Amino acid sequence: MAASLFGGAGLGTAFDLLMAAVLDVTQKLSTYNSSLNRLKSTMLSIKPLFEDIEKLDRVLDRPQEETSMFLDQLRKGEIMVRKCSTIKYWNIYKRYICSKKLDELEGSLLRFFQLDAQVHLVRDGKRILVGLQDVNTKMEEVLTILHHDECTSCVPGVPEFVVGLEEPLRELKLMLLRYDKPVLVLSAPGGCGKTTLAKMLCNDLEVQGTYMGNIFFVTVSQTPNLKRIVQNVVQSKNKHHIPDFQNEEDAINQFEVLLRHLRPNPVLFVLDDVWPGSDFVIEKFRISQPGYKILVTSRSVFPRYDDSTYKLKLLNEEDAKTLFYHSAFKDGICTAQNDLVDKVVASCGGFPLALKVVGQSLCGEPEPRWIHRIQTWSNGGSIFFVNSYLLGILQSSIDALDDPVLRECYLDLGLFPEDQKIPASALMDMWVELYNLDDDGLDTLVHLLELSNRNLINLLLARKGEPDVTDYCKGHYVMQHDLLRELCLHLSSSSHIEQRKRLIMEIKGNRLPKWWTERNQQHFPACCLLSISTDETFSSNWNDMQLPDVKALVLNFESQIYALPPFIESMCQLKVLVLTNYGFHQAELKNFQLLDHLPNLKRIRLQHVSIPLISTSMLQLQNLQKISLVMCETKKMFDTCRLGAPCIWPNLVEINIDCCSDLVELPVRFYGLIHLKKLSITYCQELIQLHEDLGKLINLEVLRFYSCTKLSGLPRSVGCLQRLKFLDLSDCIAMACLPEEIGELQELRTIHMEGCSELAELPHSVSSLVQLQYVICNEETACSWRLYKRYLKRLEIKVAKREANLNWLPLL
Repeated sequence: MAASLFGGAGLGTAFDLLMAAVLDVTQKLSTYNSSLNRLKSTMLSIKPLFEDIEKLDRVLDRPQEETSMFLDQLRKGEIMVRKCSTIKYWNIYKRYICSKKLDELEGSLLRFFQLDAQVHLVRDGKRILVGLQDVNTKMEEVLTILHHDECTSCVPGVPEFVVGLEEPLRELKLMLLRYDKPVLVLSAPGGCGKTTLAKMLCNDLEVQGTYMGNIFFVTVSQTPNLKRIVQNVVQSKNKHHIPDFQNEEDAINQFEVLLRHLRPNPVLFVLDDVWPGSDFVIEKFRISQPGYKILVTSRSVFPRYDDSTYKLKLLNEEDAKTLFYHSAFKDGICTAQNDLVDKVVASCGGFPLALKVVGQSLCGEPEPRWIHRIQTWSNGGSIFFVNSYLLGILQSSIDALDDPVLRECYLDLGLFPEDQKIPASALMDMWVELYNLDDDGLDTLVHLLELSNRNLINLLLARKGEPDVTDYCKGHYVMQHDLLRELCLHLSSSSHIEQRKRLIMEIKGNRLPKWWTERNQQHFPACCLLSISTDETFSSNWNDMQLPDVKALVLNFESQIYALPPFIESMCQLKVLVLTNYGFHQAELKNFQLLDHLPNLKRIRLQHVSIPLISTSMLQLQNLQKISLVMCETKKMFDTCRLGAPCIWPNLVEINIDCCSDLVELPVRFYGLIHLKKLSITYCQELIQLHEDLGKLINLEVLRFYSCTKLSGLPRSVGCLQRLKFLDLSDCIAMACLPEEIGELQELRTIHMEGCSELAELPHSVSSLVQLQYVICNEETACSWRLYKRYLKRLEIKVAKREANLNWLPLL
């Protein structure tokens, strides 16, 4: 058997050695940049052909004589490139001769592949031979690739507009697929595009084909949680199983079991955003297994991986301008003076994030505003001061928010944890009370769109299609770049702690801030927003605080048992409570009775908790206007409502119940909430029926049962809801008919009924809905509605286009 061309010191090895020499000399010398860059570009363009031949030669065992002459050229080329690096800068003649030889080497590479197109013919012929030789094996590989969508669902997508990362992607891919290193580190300062490049690598077709779907992408962030990382990996392979590990060692052991289960297929594990001092995470996941590699993105360089680190460079001037034009000008066409643009681009130092943010802040501004802002920025700057300089640039973009309310809203994003989706409805609850925004969320959404347009946030939409005019924020989530969140924290903490408007505490373990433990009580007379984030090891041991003027309280935690802080009882001005469990398992709440003593409380939002029995006092809160329950266990709470006072929450106007799997029916006392205007129940798969007392909600304007898949129908009393304007029955797949009384809803303007597959016919009474303007439904249901168009002169029927979208899921 002939030796493989690419085994040992064959053609593939020679090509890689030459490429390594070119890259090494290019970084060290600028003398031959022009010739070396052309040579490097040519080698990268023909590299895929080498890789195809390599794979096929291994299968067919082709003779070495086919390319022996070219193999000799590659070896000589490597020696010549290395020799060029030894020529002294003053020897002009030898430098000239070396440059000519580099050009000749590039020409020989091109001639080899252009000569009668022999390589292409040989490659195509070999593909046919391989297909004939092992059809069954190839079919299995193809089926695996076609079926790997579920496995790669955990790999995030790539932004639509990316510039300056094509060459880094080729070089990083070369390191990943060619170099025998178990750990690769992608390093650069914050805001340079490390995560974007990692996403591009994971979505590259060649990389996906190599790893056959076994690519796992997890974000580590500033405070690593090994159990959480492994839970995310395991859950990506098994959507319906969330493991619970005893400790970190158990989590790592189970991760190793998963790797063994995936053998012999290779695995790529991406640890995104590993902070300085957290390199122990890399070592924890270093497991000896053939084909298993770890890709790390980090702001720092880890010395132990210095020989396998790829340092992502800043954008060059051309790419920086391209990115800036895209952000600052319509259609990317420059409409400002070139010298002004050059100064702005230079001030951003090639940082993609800074270029996007600054570009958006100047978009549409007249030139005097450009000149004024340029004068406030430093001209130039050393790379050694890049982090503080970038912070200054970002802060200038925040200062450019002319609307003071918009600026305050932006700073409020720091109240929520890093790398988590922030529900726009939670922000709306705060901003309605703090800044007097509207209850329907239109002002909130406009503010978020403005921040999104300036690239200060990423705004995600969970449910595409027609906007929900009853709640513009419903289905929207906010994601914030960690560098921009740092900016929020920096600006919020710039004043003395006792003078801060926002008090943001991130507690790790049971280590309370030093300033909090120095005295038994702390007074914060200026604080009106309080955020406390704790991890899964926190034992709810609270020190006392005096916070008489706090209006919004945001509690973020991960533990399975969570006790509300006792000092809540003294927050007599508290209007908004947002309580979110970011752990994998539902949390049991303690001290819930403390809410009884909050007379001004207006809005409560609880997520992923088991709500305990509530007292009669809490049921009587006079000012409570809105309750939102997301992924909660509600049985105990609803049992209390059944047995409690005859009149509960006398002024409640809105109830939102989302993803509560234990909700089978609403307590009858809920139908006594005569001031209720909005009742929204979504993704409650066990809700079966509604009581006839639904008709007692005479002030109801919005009624939503989105994706309540077992709900069999509406009660006949629905006709009593004379103020109802909006009805959403989308994806109520068990609903076979509508009651005849629906025709009595004379104020009804909009009906959503996409996905109501069992609803074959409409009652004739719908011809009486003379105020009906919009029906959004599937094509089959649209045919039924068209029969009544002659009666409903204002009706517009819209056929919905449904798309799979999981943005509504929390980022666990």
